[in-house]
Amino acid sequence: MTGGTTSERTGTGRFTAVAQWWRRAFSYDGDERGTLLVIGKSALAAGLAWLLAHDVLDARSPAFAPFSAVLIMQVTVYRSVVQSLRYVGAVVAGVLVQAALGFLAGPDLLTFVLVAVIALAIGRWRVLGAQGPQVATAAFFAFSTYITSSGDSQRVFRLGEIVVLVLLGCAVGTAVNVLVVPPLRYRSAEYGIRSLARTLHDLLCDMYPVLAGGVPDQDTTEGWRARAARTGEMIGQARSGLEESKESLQFNPWRLSRRYRNHPGFQGYEAVLGALERTLYQVAALTRGLDRAMEEDEARRPFLQRYAAFLKAACAVAEVLTTLDETTLLAQAKRLERLTGEAAARRDEVAEETRRLSLSLADPSAPYGILVTEATRLLEEFQYTCEVLLEVAPAGHRGPGEPER
Repeated sequence: MTGGTTSERTGTGRFTAVAQWWRRAFSYDGDERGTLLVIGKSALAAGLAWLLAHDVLDARSPAFAPFSAVLIMQVTVYRSVVQSLRYVGAVVAGVLVQAALGFLAGPDLLTFVLVAVIALAIGRWRVLGAQGPQVATAAFFAFSTYITSSGDSQRVFRLGEIVVLVLLGCAVGTAVNVLVVPPLRYRSAEYGIRSLARTLHDLLCDMYPVLAGGVPDQDTTEGWRARAARTGEMIGQARSGLEESKESLQFNPWRLSRRYRNHPGFQGYEAVLGALERTLYQVAALTRGLDRAMEEDEARRPFLQRYAAFLKAACAVAEVLTTLDETTLLAQAKRLERLTGEAAARRDEVAEETRRLSLSLADPSAPYGILVTEATRLLEEFQYTCEVLLEVAPAGHRGPGEPER
């Protein structure tokens, strides 16, 4: 008998997932902890903005301030500053459109339609980016404020109040983001590289045991090709994480602390990411070559066994990249150098096997030339990655008296 009903098991699974989420949030600096920080800082910024708008300024519509403070709370200080400038520009544009048409044409339906058309058109301006729709939002709120106010002087005052409250909210939100645990996402670059390296590692580790056992079937090689082809989205996410890491340095006071002052920058990570991207493309080409290796002959099995040994060595190289860590970068680079040398030896054995078996590398109907070429290119990317990491390894992590490379 199964224990409990389906709903009970589902509820238990959800509770376990929630508990694991909170455990990750308190265990290490990851997405979960970042989410909690953004929520907490947003709540703090909203509270301070409301206090200033409602209790200090006694504004008629104080909600504009906390709304603005929360809206511009971004994952990096740089984005908060950029988005706050765009948001203020959008709001000012919307209020000005309403003010101009309201005073010229009066508060009637035709005026509202004209305001909507012009505000929506301005909102398409590329400079405003994601804040473009706020032009129309601000214009609609301004129109509502305009028709509920009496007298031109009061209307001007209320419309100006909207702009002031938005400026206040943006200032509070940006200040909280800068002063309260400002996000410094050095590790986002590492996470992206680790994710790509894990994909490469898992694929290679699935391939070499099959090749060691003989010629793979078509379903297997097609599965490898499909997995290699799905890496495009992951590459985009990794590049986004790298850009986020670079952005987190701008306008961030923590970059001046002793902990981050000697950070070597992200040129090395960018180079490694590019090498990994090319490596995944090479593996995709390699899987296409294996599609042509399905026909059994006397030479295929020993050749593929040698090739499997090379892929096993490549898998070990990829495994190092799955644990890339700035604090141990030099040691990892040295290990990578040793493992890359072993992969080079296995690649030479593949080439020697083709000579021993008198296999034609120029015959387009045979897969040997393609596979040897892709193995060479894969090895070159690993060697380049190793050189980059040895070059950018932080000086503070070198051994005593060890020279820079």
